[in-house]
Amino acid sequence: MTDKTRCAWCTADSLYMHYHDVEWGKPIHDEHALFEQLCLEGQQAGLSWLTVLKKRACYRAHFFQYPIAHIATLSDQEVLQKCTDAGLIRHLGKLKAIRDNAMAWQNLKCTEANISAWLWSFVDHQTQYHNEPMTSSIQSQQLSKALKKQGFKFVGPTICYAFMQASGMVSSHDQHCWLAQHARDK
Repeated sequence: MTDKTRCAWCTADSLYMHYHDVEWGKPIHDEHALFEQLCLEGQQAGLSWLTVLKKRACYRAHFFQYPIAHIATLSDQEVLQKCTDAGLIRHLGKLKAIRDNAMAWQNLKCTEANISAWLWSFVDHQTQYHNEPMTSSIQSQQLSKALKKQGFKFVGPTICYAFMQASGMVSSHDQHCWLAQHARDK
């Protein structure tokens, strides 16, 4: 795995390389997986993605192994209790955001039967290709605004852009990356 040239952000950590090579940028349409990815991107705020990635199994054990409707029912006390687990990023606001985002997701489900299609509509239902380094886009700004209007937390334009990249809505592998070359060769 290490003999491949990867995006500059990908360190030599084997977990990171696997994430880059196997997951990052692959289109996600499953609603539960999209919800998890959106929430995890929010946990990253101010931190490296590798920090979140190393804690992802713990997040799954506490939150994402459950239906979104269940996550939405967590009490403040239950969320506060999760702050004691060093396997999570122990930031009460970020952990409450997962619960609050589940509540917002449930509310959005009342008006948008297919949230995956709604999210993908911000990129006209197809992967957008960006060759230049960016931290946000017009689409991520629009998505951020729409999510905030629905009550989502930790969904600024930069977080939304990272979410769009991770979930395959945007493909922005560095030009020298083997996956960018692979995409060009298709």
